[in-house]
Amino acid sequence: MDTHSALYNRCKTRLAQLREIAPRQTVTLEEKLKENGITRREFMTWSASVTALLALPLPFTSLVSEAAELADRVPLIWLHMAECTGCSESLIRTDTPNLDSLIFDHISLEYHETLMAASGWQAEENLEHALEAYKGNYLLAVEGAIPTANNGAYLTVGCKGHTGLHIVKEAAEGAAAIISVGTCAAFGGVQAAAPNPTGAKGVQDVINKPVINLGGCPPSEKNIVGTLMYFIMFGKLPALDMFNRPKWAYGARVHDNCERRGRFDAGEFVETFGDQGAKDGYCLYKVGCKGPYTYNNCPTERFNHHTSWPVLAGHGCIGCSEPNFWDDMADFEKPLGRQLLHGVDATADTIGAVILGATVVGIGAHAVASLFAKPLEE
Repeated sequence: MDTHSALYNRCKTRLAQLREIAPRQTVTLEEKLKENGITRREFMTWSASVTALLALPLPFTSLVSEAAELADRVPLIWLHMAECTGCSESLIRTDTPNLDSLIFDHISLEYHETLMAASGWQAEENLEHALEAYKGNYLLAVEGAIPTANNGAYLTVGCKGHTGLHIVKEAAEGAAAIISVGTCAAFGGVQAAAPNPTGAKGVQDVINKPVINLGGCPPSEKNIVGTLMYFIMFGKLPALDMFNRPKWAYGARVHDNCERRGRFDAGEFVETFGDQGAKDGYCLYKVGCKGPYTYNNCPTERFNHHTSWPVLAGHGCIGCSEPNFWDDMADFEKPLGRQLLHGVDATADTIGAVILGATVVGIGAHAVASLFAKPLEE
């Protein structure tokens, strides 16, 4: 309670400071919500869900709503490096405006190559002005890996021909906080897969400041907006795991919250895509699901207005929020156990130690036995 009380007071102080800053948007959030047919009740319901998402007690709900209304006081600079823009698409590609996209729209977005109208010299001037005018106060979001080979020559951006490496280092220098949006920015992603000829790296590997990593290809819009909201509310980084990912989003394994977990425990597995087990919603571990090795909230938050996620749609998790997933999690349609125990007459104990590690702790022996009672076919 003492910790929550201190956090509550910190948030109140932070919001009071933001209230002293002149709004940067000409239209208030309340007016935007009304314009899009979103009621105050729906807004407070969203605030409560964000409060729960951030693992905060219910009394913080009113502070979440207040922070959302003050979001335009926090300048946001969003850079695009070596990427596909899928992380931005995760947030803005909605069939109708929802609260997450409206909150993002309400934030003072000073620079975003995909969304801004400016281009060429004007875009360069906008970025330079934002870096100088809001120095020490802006939130920096980076989407995409940073090529470092040949001094970053594999990514050149803008009419001045600066490398992505140069731009990120310059922008990071004056940032109040830095968010790596997506696995490419966090860990290098697909661009860093072997043999990695461009020397692609995550943001944290090219600068010397703390970075919040939002792993995922892409991360859900909830994880992006939730992280923005946390910084707006508290002006600091949330509790992070060993890979600098927010614990509130990446603190549990995909496997533990998967709707097919009961099938795993019962030893009911899809053997091949399209078989009866697949039609009946059986566990996808045998056809490559990496849920036991992956930390993310995909099963609970899902994508596309909370509609679905890969496992619910019928394909196993590929572990995209983990470092080096493209190399370490391949083949995406075979379990890692085939690579580790090929040709070995494994016992359940060996499987517990080598294949699933802590995953099989508390799992019935019948489930494990059904996986490896006979050699798996290649």
